[in-house]
Amino acid sequence: MNMDTELLADRFQEHRDHLRAVAYRTLGSVTEAEDAVQEAWLRLGRTDTDEIRNLGGWLTTVVGRVCFDMLRSRSARREQPMDETFVPDPVIRPLSSIDPEHEVLEADSVGLALLIVLETLEPAERLTFVLHDMFAVPFDDIAPIVERSSAATRQLASRARRRVQGASPSADRDLGRQRQVLDAFLAASRGGDFEALVALLHPDVVLRVDSGALVRGAAASKVVRGAKTVAEQALTFRQFADMARLALVNGTVGMVTAPEGRPISVMAVTVADGRITEMYILADPERLDRLDLPVEDD
Repeated sequence: MNMDTELLADRFQEHRDHLRAVAYRTLGSVTEAEDAVQEAWLRLGRTDTDEIRNLGGWLTTVVGRVCFDMLRSRSARREQPMDETFVPDPVIRPLSSIDPEHEVLEADSVGLALLIVLETLEPAERLTFVLHDMFAVPFDDIAPIVERSSAATRQLASRARRRVQGASPSADRDLGRQRQVLDAFLAASRGGDFEALVALLHPDVVLRVDSGALVRGAAASKVVRGAKTVAEQALTFRQFADMARLALVNGTVGMVTAPEGRPISVMAVTVADGRITEMYILADPERLDRLDLPVEDD
């Protein structure tokens, strides 16, 4: 390799955020995404950079290949279908990080609802959809990674696209309206106002709670459906509402509950027509400990 190591590190750093976004959307795991990006750096260090004409494209392809191997390994280990209580790793930002002027390319610009749909795809479908539909990587570049022809790779993307479009809930992307709904939800929870909670929830709202394999009792993993049942759940845990603070969760307004600064849950929601249609809560202590969760008062 002829390029100076320090210069190479600087050039790699320029692409790190993009690579992290590719890996996170492909894997749905913050820690695994970081591992994939690190592996790309190691492979770059073993490569003659004189042979690389487009470093960004080369790195994207390498990260894609690493992620594909990780997805296949994960599928081989998974004996049971994905549990319907599964919630992917969220990416948290303080509300103050909202920049209304610019749509920044970040890992958290993809919602948890979409990541959950992506979890249902086969590894080759998921990688092809992410690389092509989200990052405009040509099918000719993806085909060697998934060991298919370009035509077959195009079919993978088409099949994945239909699955995603059929399963993704409609959502209000306006952060101001999202915040109004979440503020009202918190106020109703803190005040124990059951009717107000029900009014904020779509009649067919779905609550998905992922507490991990070890938590038992009322706080265990579960899927709850229906406005009244979900409102009852919210009141069951209303003692934690005073500790909850709004935050950006995967690019939408959600909340982090962190008594004494130690996160015990992260919640993301889908808002449509002024009501909550989907709720996703990660309350797995082990996974929360591994996440970077900035908490600030709103």
